[in-house]
Amino acid sequence: MKESVLKTFWRDTYQSKSPIPFIISVQVILFVLIHIFDLLKEVNVLQVSLYDYAIDYLSLPISFSHFLKQPWSIATYSFLYTGLFQLLFDCLWLYWMGNIFLNFLSRKQFLFLYFSAAFLGACLYLGLGFIPLLQNSVQLSFRSATFPLGALVAAIATLVPRYEIRLFLLGTLSLKTIALVYIGIELIFTGLMNKAGGISFLAAAGWGIFFIQSLNKGNDFSAFTLKNLTRKSKMKVVHQNKSAPAAYRNYRHVSDLPNQEEVDEILDKISVGGYESLTSREKEVLFKASKDDK
Repeated sequence: MKESVLKTFWRDTYQSKSPIPFIISVQVILFVLIHIFDLLKEVNVLQVSLYDYAIDYLSLPISFSHFLKQPWSIATYSFLYTGLFQLLFDCLWLYWMGNIFLNFLSRKQFLFLYFSAAFLGACLYLGLGFIPLLQNSVQLSFRSATFPLGALVAAIATLVPRYEIRLFLLGTLSLKTIALVYIGIELIFTGLMNKAGGISFLAAAGWGIFFIQSLNKGNDFSAFTLKNLTRKSKMKVVHQNKSAPAAYRNYRHVSDLPNQEEVDEILDKISVGGYESLTSREKEVLFKASKDDK
Protein backbone atom coordinates (compact mmCIF):
# COMPACT_ATOMS: atom_id res chain seq x y z
CA MET A 1 0.00 0.00 0.00
CA LYS A 2 1.35 3.42 -0.99
CA GLU A 3 2.25 5.87 1.75
CA SER A 4 0.39 9.18 1.81
CA VAL A 5 2.28 12.32 0.78
CA LEU A 6 1.72 13.90 4.19
CA LYS A 7 3.02 10.86 6.04
CA THR A 8 6.08 10.68 3.78
CA PHE A 9 6.77 14.37 4.31
CA TRP A 10 6.44 14.01 8.09
CA ARG A 11 8.77 11.02 8.16
CA ASP A 12 11.43 12.51 5.90
CA THR A 13 11.31 15.95 7.53
CA TYR A 14 10.63 15.59 11.23
CA GLN A 15 11.84 12.05 11.88
CA SER A 16 15.23 12.56 10.21
CA LYS A 17 16.87 13.43 13.58
CA SER A 18 18.00 16.76 12.14
CA PRO A 19 17.22 19.90 14.19
CA ILE A 20 17.09 22.08 11.08
CA PRO A 21 13.41 21.41 10.11
CA PHE A 22 12.29 22.26 13.65
CA ILE A 23 14.17 25.59 13.68
CA ILE A 24 12.79 26.53 10.26
CA SER A 25 9.26 25.50 11.30
CA VAL A 26 9.31 27.78 14.36
CA GLN A 27 10.51 30.69 12.22
CA VAL A 28 7.82 30.11 9.57
CA ILE A 29 5.00 29.60 12.09
CA LEU A 30 5.91 32.78 13.97
CA PHE A 31 6.11 34.71 10.68
CA VAL A 32 2.66 33.52 9.61
CA LEU A 33 1.18 34.18 13.04
CA ILE A 34 2.30 37.81 13.34
CA HIS A 35 1.10 38.55 9.80
CA ILE A 36 -2.29 37.05 10.64
CA PHE A 37 -2.39 39.56 13.50
CA ASP A 38 -1.59 42.33 11.01
CA LEU A 39 -4.34 41.15 8.65
CA LEU A 40 -6.92 41.05 11.43
CA LYS A 41 -6.05 44.63 12.35
CA GLU A 42 -6.35 45.77 8.72
CA VAL A 43 -9.86 44.32 8.36
CA ASN A 44 -10.86 45.83 11.73
CA VAL A 45 -11.39 42.50 13.45
CA LEU A 46 -8.91 43.60 16.11
CA GLN A 47 -8.76 47.09 17.54
CA VAL A 48 -5.27 46.63 18.97
CA SER A 49 -2.28 46.05 16.71
CA LEU A 50 -1.01 42.70 17.97
CA TYR A 51 1.49 42.74 15.09
CA ASP A 52 3.33 45.79 16.48
CA TYR A 53 3.04 44.41 19.99
CA ALA A 54 4.62 41.09 18.95
CA ILE A 55 7.45 42.78 17.04
CA ASP A 56 8.28 45.07 19.98
CA TYR A 57 8.24 42.35 22.61
CA LEU A 58 9.96 39.58 20.67
CA SER A 59 12.75 41.65 19.10
CA LEU A 60 16.03 42.21 20.93
CA PRO A 61 16.27 45.89 22.02
CA ILE A 62 19.61 47.65 22.01
CA SER A 63 18.77 49.36 25.32
CA PHE A 64 19.71 47.20 28.30
CA SER A 65 17.07 48.83 30.50
CA HIS A 66 14.45 47.99 27.88
CA PHE A 67 15.80 44.43 27.68
CA LEU A 68 15.28 43.96 31.45
CA LYS A 69 11.56 44.46 30.83
CA GLN A 70 11.52 41.65 28.22
CA PRO A 71 14.39 39.24 28.98
CA TRP A 72 12.73 36.50 26.90
CA SER A 73 13.72 38.44 23.76
CA ILE A 74 17.25 37.00 24.01
CA ALA A 75 15.67 33.65 23.03
CA THR A 76 12.90 34.83 20.68
CA TYR A 77 14.68 37.38 18.49
CA SER A 78 16.46 34.78 16.35
CA PHE A 79 13.13 33.18 15.36
CA LEU A 80 11.38 36.44 14.44
CA TYR A 81 11.10 37.65 10.84
CA THR A 82 8.98 40.41 9.34
CA GLY A 83 10.14 40.21 5.71
CA LEU A 84 9.26 37.26 3.48
CA PHE A 85 12.41 37.40 1.36
CA GLN A 86 14.73 37.60 4.36
CA LEU A 87 12.95 34.61 5.89
CA LEU A 88 13.23 32.65 2.64
CA PHE A 89 16.88 33.59 2.17
CA ASP A 90 17.89 32.67 5.73
CA CYS A 91 15.94 29.39 5.72
CA LEU A 92 17.67 28.33 2.51
CA TRP A 93 21.10 29.14 3.97
CA LEU A 94 20.29 27.31 7.18
CA TYR A 95 19.09 24.23 5.30
CA TRP A 96 22.01 24.31 2.90
CA MET A 97 24.90 25.01 5.26
CA GLY A 98 23.32 23.19 8.18
CA ASN A 99 23.13 19.90 6.31
CA ILE A 100 26.74 20.21 5.17
CA PHE A 101 27.70 20.82 8.82
CA LEU A 102 25.77 17.73 9.94
CA ASN A 103 27.57 15.61 7.33
CA PHE A 104 30.80 16.19 9.22
CA LEU A 105 29.84 16.85 12.83
CA SER A 106 27.11 15.85 15.27
CA ARG A 107 23.68 17.30 16.05
CA LYS A 108 24.91 18.19 19.52
CA GLN A 109 27.71 20.31 18.06
CA PHE A 110 25.30 21.94 15.60
CA LEU A 111 22.83 22.90 18.33
CA PHE A 112 25.57 24.17 20.61
CA LEU A 113 27.14 26.36 17.92
CA TYR A 114 23.79 27.67 16.66
CA PHE A 115 22.33 28.69 20.00
CA SER A 116 25.61 29.79 21.60
CA ALA A 117 26.18 32.13 18.64
CA ALA A 118 22.64 33.50 19.07
CA PHE A 119 23.27 34.05 22.79
CA LEU A 120 26.77 35.53 22.48
CA GLY A 121 25.70 37.77 19.60
CA ALA A 122 22.76 39.04 21.65
CA CYS A 123 24.95 39.71 24.70
CA LEU A 124 27.46 41.67 22.62
CA TYR A 125 24.63 43.58 20.95
CA LEU A 126 23.26 44.60 24.34
CA GLY A 127 26.75 45.57 25.52
CA LEU A 128 27.29 47.78 22.46
CA GLY A 129 24.07 49.57 23.36
CA PHE A 130 26.00 51.45 26.04
CA ILE A 131 28.04 53.21 23.32
CA PRO A 132 26.14 56.38 22.28
CA LEU A 133 27.59 56.39 18.74
CA LEU A 134 26.13 52.94 18.05
CA GLN A 135 22.68 53.94 19.25
CA ASN A 136 22.20 56.20 16.23
CA SER A 137 21.20 53.31 13.98
CA VAL A 138 18.19 53.25 11.68
CA GLN A 139 17.00 50.09 13.42
CA LEU A 140 17.43 50.01 17.20
CA SER A 141 16.07 46.51 17.78
CA PHE A 142 17.35 43.28 16.26
CA ARG A 143 15.57 40.23 14.91
CA SER A 144 16.31 37.22 12.65
CA ALA A 145 18.88 34.40 12.84
CA THR A 146 21.71 36.47 11.36
CA PHE A 147 24.12 35.82 14.25
CA PRO A 148 23.84 32.00 14.37
CA LEU A 149 23.87 31.79 10.57
CA GLY A 150 27.09 33.80 10.44
CA ALA A 151 28.68 31.44 12.95
CA LEU A 152 27.45 28.37 11.08
CA VAL A 153 28.72 29.52 7.67
CA ALA A 154 32.09 30.59 9.08
CA ALA A 155 32.43 27.30 11.00
CA ILE A 156 31.79 24.97 8.07
CA ALA A 157 34.07 27.04 5.81
CA THR A 158 36.82 26.71 8.41
CA LEU A 159 36.25 22.97 8.80
CA VAL A 160 36.30 22.12 5.08
CA PRO A 161 37.40 25.26 3.17
CA ARG A 162 38.08 23.32 -0.06
CA TYR A 163 34.71 21.55 -0.10
CA GLU A 164 33.27 22.39 -3.52
CA ILE A 165 29.68 23.19 -4.42
CA ARG A 166 28.36 23.55 -7.95
CA LEU A 167 26.11 26.58 -8.34
CA PHE A 168 23.83 27.44 -11.22
CA LEU A 169 25.47 29.98 -13.58
CA LEU A 170 28.43 30.48 -11.22
CA GLY A 171 30.01 27.07 -11.65
CA THR A 172 31.95 25.26 -8.93
CA LEU A 173 32.95 27.32 -5.89
CA SER A 174 34.72 26.37 -2.69
CA LEU A 175 33.00 26.80 0.67
CA LYS A 176 35.65 29.32 1.66
CA THR A 177 34.73 31.56 -1.28
CA ILE A 178 31.01 31.21 -0.63
CA ALA A 179 31.46 32.02 3.05
CA LEU A 180 33.55 35.14 2.34
CA VAL A 181 30.93 36.45 -0.11
CA TYR A 182 28.05 35.68 2.27
CA ILE A 183 29.70 37.26 5.31
CA GLY A 184 30.78 40.31 3.31
CA ILE A 185 27.29 40.95 1.90
CA GLU A 186 25.55 40.28 5.22
CA LEU A 187 27.99 42.53 7.07
CA ILE A 188 27.37 45.42 4.68
CA PHE A 189 23.57 45.21 4.76
CA THR A 190 23.34 44.55 8.50
CA GLY A 191 25.86 47.27 9.32
CA LEU A 192 24.04 49.87 7.20
CA MET A 193 20.81 49.37 9.12
CA ASN A 194 22.26 48.62 12.51
CA LYS A 195 25.92 49.32 13.38
CA ALA A 196 25.80 47.32 16.62
CA GLY A 197 24.17 44.44 14.72
CA GLY A 198 26.96 44.47 12.13
CA ILE A 199 29.68 44.27 14.78
CA SER A 200 27.83 41.50 16.62
CA PHE A 201 27.41 39.54 13.37
CA LEU A 202 31.15 39.73 12.71
CA ALA A 203 31.85 38.55 16.27
CA ALA A 204 29.42 35.62 15.82
CA ALA A 205 31.25 34.59 12.64
CA GLY A 206 34.51 34.77 14.59
CA TRP A 207 33.00 32.53 17.26
CA GLY A 208 32.19 29.93 14.58
CA ILE A 209 35.81 29.96 13.39
CA PHE A 210 37.11 29.68 16.95
CA PHE A 211 34.77 26.75 17.68
CA ILE A 212 36.15 24.72 14.76
CA GLN A 213 39.77 25.62 15.49
CA SER A 214 39.30 24.48 19.09
CA LEU A 215 37.57 21.31 17.90
CA ASN A 216 40.53 20.50 15.65
CA LYS A 217 42.76 20.79 18.72
CA GLY A 218 40.56 18.33 20.62
CA ASN A 219 38.54 20.88 22.62
CA ASP A 220 34.83 20.44 22.06
CA PHE A 221 32.81 23.09 23.90
CA SER A 222 29.57 21.22 23.20
CA ALA A 223 30.59 18.37 25.51
CA PHE A 224 31.10 18.48 29.26
CA THR A 225 34.13 16.27 28.81
CA LEU A 226 35.95 14.89 25.81
CA LYS A 227 35.06 11.42 27.10
CA ASN A 228 31.36 12.24 26.80
CA LEU A 229 31.90 13.41 23.25
CA THR A 230 33.61 10.25 22.06
CA ARG A 231 31.47 7.75 23.98
CA LYS A 232 27.98 9.20 23.76
CA SER A 233 27.75 11.04 20.46
CA LYS A 234 27.79 9.56 17.02
CA MET A 235 30.16 11.59 14.92
CA LYS A 236 29.41 11.59 11.22
CA VAL A 237 32.45 11.89 8.99
CA VAL A 238 32.28 12.20 5.23
CA HIS A 239 35.48 11.20 3.47
CA GLN A 240 35.69 13.52 0.49
CA ASN A 241 38.42 11.93 -1.61
CA LYS A 242 37.72 9.41 -4.34
CA SER A 243 39.14 6.46 -2.44
CA ALA A 244 36.31 6.52 0.11
CA PRO A 245 33.75 4.59 -1.94
CA ALA A 246 36.36 1.94 -2.72
CA ALA A 247 37.14 1.63 0.96
CA TYR A 248 33.46 1.27 1.68
CA ARG A 249 33.17 -1.57 -0.83
CA ASN A 250 36.02 -3.46 0.87
CA TYR A 251 33.64 -4.51 3.69
CA ARG A 252 31.85 -7.37 1.99
CA HIS A 253 30.96 -9.56 4.96
CA VAL A 254 29.57 -9.00 8.42
CA SER A 255 32.89 -10.06 9.89
CA ASP A 256 34.56 -7.17 8.01
CA LEU A 257 32.46 -4.52 9.76
CA PRO A 258 34.38 -2.37 12.29
CA ASN A 259 33.40 -3.16 15.88
CA GLN A 260 32.32 -0.49 18.36
CA GLU A 261 35.52 -0.78 20.38
CA GLU A 262 37.62 0.03 17.33
CA VAL A 263 35.40 3.01 16.44
CA ASP A 264 35.61 4.31 20.03
CA GLU A 265 39.41 4.14 19.93
CA ILE A 266 39.43 6.16 16.70
CA LEU A 267 37.07 8.77 18.18
CA ASP A 268 39.31 8.99 21.23
CA LYS A 269 42.22 9.70 18.93
CA ILE A 270 40.23 12.46 17.17
CA SER A 271 39.42 14.09 20.50
CA VAL A 272 43.12 14.34 21.27
CA GLY A 273 44.74 15.10 17.93
CA GLY A 274 41.89 16.00 15.56
CA TYR A 275 40.71 14.27 12.40
CA GLU A 276 43.99 14.86 10.55
CA SER A 277 45.87 12.70 13.08
CA LEU A 278 44.15 9.54 11.77
CA THR A 279 45.88 7.12 9.44
CA SER A 280 44.37 6.25 6.06
CA ARG A 281 43.05 2.95 7.41
CA GLU A 282 41.46 4.62 10.46
CA LYS A 283 39.73 7.15 8.19
CA GLU A 284 38.39 4.28 6.08
CA VAL A 285 37.08 2.48 9.18
CA LEU A 286 35.38 5.64 10.44
CA PHE A 287 33.91 6.31 7.01
CA LYS A 288 32.44 2.79 6.90
CA ALA A 289 31.09 3.14 10.43
CA SER A 290 29.35 6.42 9.53
CA LYS A 291 27.82 4.84 6.43
CA ASP A 292 26.63 1.84 8.41
CA ASP A 293 25.10 4.17 11.03
CA LYS A 294 22.96 5.82 8.36
